[in-house]
Amino acid sequence: MSVEAAVAAGALVPGARLPSVRSLAAQLEVSPTTVAAALQDLRRRGVVVSRPRSGVRVADRPPLATAPPEAPVPEGVRDLAGGNPDPAFLPDVHAALRRLSGPPRLYGEEAVAPELRAVAARALAADGIDTAHLAVVGGALDGIERVLGAHLAGGDAVAVEDPGFSGVLDLLRALGLVPLPVAIDTRGMLPASLREALREGARAVLLTPRGQNPTGAALDARRARDLRRVLDAHPGALLVEDDHLGPVAGTPALTLTAGRARWAVVRSVSKWLGPDLRLAVLAGDEQTVQRVAGRQGVGPGWVSTLLQRAVAALWGDAETAALAEQAATVYAGRRRALVQALGQHGIATETPSGLNVWIPVPAEDVAVRGLLTVGWAVSAGSRYRLRTPPAIRVTTSTLRPGEAERFAGDLAALLRPGGRTRAA
Repeated sequence: MSVEAAVAAGALVPGARLPSVRSLAAQLEVSPTTVAAALQDLRRRGVVVSRPRSGVRVADRPPLATAPPEAPVPEGVRDLAGGNPDPAFLPDVHAALRRLSGPPRLYGEEAVAPELRAVAARALAADGIDTAHLAVVGGALDGIERVLGAHLAGGDAVAVEDPGFSGVLDLLRALGLVPLPVAIDTRGMLPASLREALREGARAVLLTPRGQNPTGAALDARRARDLRRVLDAHPGALLVEDDHLGPVAGTPALTLTAGRARWAVVRSVSKWLGPDLRLAVLAGDEQTVQRVAGRQGVGPGWVSTLLQRAVAALWGDAETAALAEQAATVYAGRRRALVQALGQHGIATETPSGLNVWIPVPAEDVAVRGLLTVGWAVSAGSRYRLRTPPAIRVTTSTLRPGEAERFAGDLAALLRPGGRTRAA
């Protein structure tokens, strides 16, 4: 059985380590050169990844339709791994759909519903984003993929946050693009690290202006200014901003796109209107948006205008806006509660925005397994990092009163030398 077939069948699970080239060559009775070439092809398509001191492993999310889903969280375990928003702060999408009326949409009509174009343009323009050219895509990653595909080819390098969103890293590998890690702190990409990535040949820069996943980093005015200076020295580089949290990020939106020749901002509605809408608005320079819309036109054609009109109705609704504002406040409080509880145990972490907290640990597997034994499911940081040290990602969006203190206590007990949790 080939590696790809084994991954598709579930015989090789995400993260599984492959034998050495020499061992595979002996098992398959082919030359090591043939095995090395096959692994390079699998690596190019994102099925496997190479990690320092870990050899070749199956990717966390290999781009195979029959790949098994992630293991479900066991019954009775508190899920702080999923990255989901709190459903209590999502508006009633079904009610918005029921209120729609008018003639059915036919072929050949405008791809962007006028109602959505108007409300999105107002919101984006208020954040300093040029809205002369807009498209609607099927979510943040769909928009990012279409923008990258409009300008890049396999083998091109992309500067990405490290740690960064696992979905972006998986997407880059599946597209045959090379991620160049850029170190970050609580204010986003470090200018010196971005400068180095651009000097190494990055043709595009992909960053999160606020609510960065997994760390919660957010640009401030000074960091945005410093990053613009770095980007100004590379006017031909494509800049893509992934504003996946929108108004519930917990901090104002800042953009680096002003004056750039090639750029795009992708603003998803998943975290504040509902993940199942699968919709994001994409603003960009004229050529980029034309290429994205043109490629859509020879593929799916358009994103359903029923969904677009429902999103427009919700986005422009005062009650929905109030709900999003409430969500941002509650999310900030829950995030703060965990950071403060961890601090009381000497575990320092800063998280200025977003739905997750990034916690450095000595060994990810030990932390993840240890927490699971006492009822907490968290994400191992290996999915999100390229060069940064081990950590775990904890989603705080649904934390209940008292949970932050209990979680912090359990983690602290686990991290102490010879540590034991309350159930150990």
